Amino acid sequence: MFTRLLITALSVTAISGVAYAQDIPARAGTVAAEQSGALTPVKKEVDKEDIAKKLANPIANMISVPLQYEFSRGVGLNQGGSEQTLLFQPVMPFNLGGGDTFIVRPIVAGVRETSIEYAPGRSYSGYGIASVTLESFYAPNTNSSWIWGIGPYAQSPSGNSGKFGSQQTGAGVTAVVLNRHGPWTYGLLGYQSWNVGGNPAFGTQNNLFGEPFLAYTTHDAWTYSANMEATYNYDTRRTSNPLYAGVSKLMVIDGVPLSIGAGPIYYVSNTPGGPSGWGARATATLVILK
Repeated sequence: MFTRLLITALSVTAISGVAYAQDIPARAGTVAAEQSGALTPVKKEVDKEDIAKKLANPIANMISVPLQYEFSRGVGLNQGGSEQTLLFQPVMPFNLGGGDTFIVRPIVAGVRETSIEYAPGRSYSGYGIASVTLESFYAPNTNSSWIWGIGPYAQSPSGNSGKFGSQQTGAGVTAVVLNRHGPWTYGLLGYQSWNVGGNPAFGTQNNLFGEPFLAYTTHDAWTYSANMEATYNYDTRRTSNPLYAGVSKLMVIDGVPLSIGAGPIYYVSNTPGGPSGWGARATATLVILK
């Protein structure tokens, strides 16, 4: 009896040892594959050209976080001051189903002013928040290269002292229509704003804005663009009309798309005390992929 149990135990041990010996090469192969990266999931390659084209489209179904720096000269009554503006303007699309989207774009403007003459012999230098703007667009699926969007518009003076723009609150409607044709993106964005309250001493919100834009994107994600941002104020009956031309490059850093761009600005016309002559603009846009 004892002999039979001993033989059985030795047989089980031998079989286990054989199975373990056969398992070692398999597990060793798995470890080697893991170390070589063969079993690591392959990351989807980012289409830089497609993302660059979408950045040229203000109502693209893509989350982006642009920062825009602008330097302007010829500001103030004597046109001897300068102004630096930093815009934070994230783009947040919401899918409504069937290809329709609703895009929300809040814009916060910070301003730094230097030697701005606001009265004869009196000037101001300082910085603060100029305004908080909310643009929104309902963009239906058109099944076409032509797309459009429309929605409510609002702007708040955010409690500024009047040194950085109007102290009035504005409300209205904003709209855009554009076409995407191969490497080209072109269209017109605009809004109509009406004053709904506030102090008119530092300017009003009775404005009509129009921005024709044109962009060309290459296969290696360079984008050459131009736009004209014309703002007509009904009360002063004057138009501020800066013309911008620039170039940007879409890069991918550790899987995160980032666009960097810059270019000159020239004010074809300006409102009293507003920027005039030459200026410059630089942008940095972070794209958040879904």
